[in-house]
Amino acid sequence: MKILSFGCRLNTFESKIIEGLLSDKDDLFVINTCAVTAEAERQCRQTIRKTAREHPNMKIIVTGCAAQLNPEQYSKMPEVYKVVGNIEKLNRDKLLSDKKVEVSDIMKSETSVPVVSDFESRTRAFLQIQQGCSHACTFCIVHTARGKNKGLLPDQVIDEAKRFVDKGFLELVLTGVDIASYPYGLNDLLKRILKEVKGLKRLRLGSFDPALMTDEFISIMADNEIMMPHLHLSMQSGDDMILKRMGRRHLSGSVVEACQKLIERRKDFVFGADMIAGFPTETEEMFFNTAEFIKNAPISLLHVFPYSERPMTPAAKMPMVEMKIRKERASYLRELGGRLLNLKLAEFEGKRLNVLIERNGVGYSENYLKVKTNSNKTGEIVSVLITKRNENELVGQA
Repeated sequence: MKILSFGCRLNTFESKIIEGLLSDKDDLFVINTCAVTAEAERQCRQTIRKTAREHPNMKIIVTGCAAQLNPEQYSKMPEVYKVVGNIEKLNRDKLLSDKKVEVSDIMKSETSVPVVSDFESRTRAFLQIQQGCSHACTFCIVHTARGKNKGLLPDQVIDEAKRFVDKGFLELVLTGVDIASYPYGLNDLLKRILKEVKGLKRLRLGSFDPALMTDEFISIMADNEIMMPHLHLSMQSGDDMILKRMGRRHLSGSVVEACQKLIERRKDFVFGADMIAGFPTETEEMFFNTAEFIKNAPISLLHVFPYSERPMTPAAKMPMVEMKIRKERASYLRELGGRLLNLKLAEFEGKRLNVLIERNGVGYSENYLKVKTNSNKTGEIVSVLITKRNENELVGQA
């Protein structure tokens, strides 16, 4: 069988499970879709048609978030053999049933989180601790496509983390749809991992909801060297009115305050953030507030997306910002992000950083800055003297 995966790392994890379930089926081609933006769905449909042309003798199974949300649309495509929902795609019997559409109501599902570990370049491991979301941001359909918040039991997380260390991996990344809302308590889980998983060198978190940057969480991040000094925040905007209209649970000032607390306690801390440009009703002043937030936080690793309407969401009914303006604002933020990253990289010239080498001498520092070195010690943490910076990376000698 063959499989293509779009979108988030969670989809990538689940594709690995599907590969194992269908490894004996040579005539199946699974396309694991994403629906986070209209463009993502367009690319998925385009890929389905292209796959049918290039592999005319294979049966195409469409699954993932786009399939979960619009099963009828995909089942009507002549290229599609079968449509499978996000619950059913991890069940061999459902994948192979004779039904054209196998999609249930994911909001009624209490299905537990599968144990999924993914190893990247034999250097770091990604462990899914949670999936689903019980919040309802007005722009987002993830909670509809992924169902309610649910998590891997803490003992299972600990066991998986120990297995990862036993295999010789130095870095563990906890990931999921909304890890900050891990249902058994993220702070307690982090404390258990730090205490019980002997030999772990680095613990890193995936995308993080800034609403959960409590004083206890800040202390955990600041006081433990194993916790990496980097957070990627699912911020989305720096204007408080827009944040309220998005249905977010944080305000810009509280996030700046939390970021500054972390930087005061760990000088090398680096922040990234996701930002949506041109959210409905966003004025020039509101957009300016977002730019100022990025500077003040400060954010050095910026992911920017122009707002994309998603059907069935409250934001899609709000007054729209013209698409041209959305794209212009996204471009401005990306340029701002590039300047801020360059300033951050400049801070480390002439200093030494501990770099986990991944491939071809390229790796990442503790604060998730990309470093190009002369070292070939893949899978090892190497002390690197930073000699210069390029556009988006540091260069150094091991």
